[in-house]
Amino acid sequence: MRAAYIDHYGKLDQIQFGDQPKPTIQSDEVLVKVHAVSINPLDLPMLEGEFKAVIPVQFPFILGNDLAGVVIKIGTSVHKFKVGDEVFAKTDEQGSFAEYTSLKETSVALRPKNISMTQAAALPLVALTAWQALVEIAQLKRGQKVLIHAGSGGVGSIAIQLAKHLGAYVATTASAKNADWLTDLGADLVIDYKKTNFTDIVSDYDVVFDTQGGDTLEQSLQVLKRGGIVVSIAGQPDKNMAEAINANWLMSKIIPLLSLPIRAKAKKTRRSLSLFVYAAKWRAVVPYC
Repeated sequence: MRAAYIDHYGKLDQIQFGDQPKPTIQSDEVLVKVHAVSINPLDLPMLEGEFKAVIPVQFPFILGNDLAGVVIKIGTSVHKFKVGDEVFAKTDEQGSFAEYTSLKETSVALRPKNISMTQAAALPLVALTAWQALVEIAQLKRGQKVLIHAGSGGVGSIAIQLAKHLGAYVATTASAKNADWLTDLGADLVIDYKKTNFTDIVSDYDVVFDTQGGDTLEQSLQVLKRGGIVVSIAGQPDKNMAEAINANWLMSKIIPLLSLPIRAKAKKTRRSLSLFVYAAKWRAVVPYC
């Protein structure tokens, strides 16, 4: 089958387009003929090896995370899907930039009939990330206030809709040109980050969803109420992440040091901090109350 893959980490010029073995499936997997894929911010650091210490891969490595396609074969223990089903998914081990990919039954969902293959392929990673952040980690509830950074991005735009669906008051940071669109998605307040610091506008929020890291993550602690939580996909990893990836002894000692300053500030201010890197790969929940 044709695929986009790499033989070693590097820049964009390392991507090769050629033949790779068609995947086989286990009893709990389905084989999908790929019809559409999407590109995510995660794809470039994966290509460059930024996550090689925490998300190891085997070469040749097929790139890509999201896809939509048609089931062409099912494993003997698969019961939720049949040949011919149109599905979308976040990949497991093999990437999505290929003609075919194998997936665990639990990683696949039927394509909603009211969206196209292309639209479906744009959803899995960003939607799973928003769900993990707001539902599983922050446990966002009706009537609470949430600030979502970079609302016009892929994750942010899904997070706004999800938060509004959950009944929260939703504020977001974005450029002014996207304000009307984000309001249509459900944002109650759009803060133009180019003209205004969000810390001057919002306070006593229950949840902040950070997709930026750096100063934005640190300042986000300031706008939380006591006991509130910042959930970040851009912060440095910690000891729970090291445990989740079964890091060796040396890495298990080094990794927690990376997030020590921001975790110390969260503890000092009696706020909570949760750090994880996108959906379905690995994450760590670090409560400080």
